Amino acid sequence: MLGVGLALLVACNQHLPTGETPPVAEGTSPLPTQTVPPPTLTPTPVPLALRVNGEGVPLAEFQAGMTQIQAAVQTLGETLTPEEQRRRVLDDLIDTTLLAQAARAAGYQVDEAALQARMQEIVTAQGGEAAFEAWQTQMGYTPESFRSALRRGLEAAWQRDRIVDSVPSSAEQVHARQILVLTEEAARQVKQQLAQAGANFATLAFGYDLSTGGDLGWFPRGYLTQPAVEEAAFSLQPGEISDIIKTDFGYHILQVIAREADRPLDPEVRRALGRKALSQWLEDQRRQAQVEELVP
Repeated sequence: MLGVGLALLVACNQHLPTGETPPVAEGTSPLPTQTVPPPTLTPTPVPLALRVNGEGVPLAEFQAGMTQIQAAVQTLGETLTPEEQRRRVLDDLIDTTLLAQAARAAGYQVDEAALQARMQEIVTAQGGEAAFEAWQTQMGYTPESFRSALRRGLEAAWQRDRIVDSVPSSAEQVHARQILVLTEEAARQVKQQLAQAGANFATLAFGYDLSTGGDLGWFPRGYLTQPAVEEAAFSLQPGEISDIIKTDFGYHILQVIAREADRPLDPEVRRALGRKALSQWLEDQRRQAQVEELVP
């Protein structure tokens, strides 16, 4: 009977004038009016170039990086294959994202006023709003992707400075000089000369290096490019001479002139140690990171 009743109700409704409501039978409740909700708009996903530890890096940032490196290659006359250019841009985006993530984990937040001030500096440097918008378009940025990239860049810069500034201003250092020759036989001859009575290391060293006499200056641990030379230097006391040390450069013989337990670092040495600390930090982070490259 229920099916018949519904069929009759539909049939009756077909003959009602528009706008009229069918009478409700006594003792029954009117059917509720159903409102069809508006369709939900699904936002278009932002195309990504990378995911670094789950954080997406927009494709627009990769495209802008490719545009910039291609322009730099032409300006500087460098020779880089398309794959080498792609690799450099991806590595830079990965490093920047890792630094930015570490900054946020440390509690750093980009101040909106500082972000806006930096935006204005860039606009001014480009020659005004119109020139900036043209440059932004040329680089492949949208206003949103550029602002996002700038925010990430500021976060990365904060963490980079934090790592570099962690290098102490003073450290144990030695002052050494060296004699460097290309063959082991030549190194043995130098050792024989030094063993003679009255031999002077500094005088002999100037015979092999007229400009500096082999003076390496003051340096802390972690500064020299040849770890074996550095290890030997820190094992000697002032006046002592090392055994022959073989490296990729040749054969070294060292003499330590002086050493101090806590000596202020030369500014250039400290900057070099800062760069090394940053490079090591990034290497460690890359080893642990989950990176998904989404561009071909």
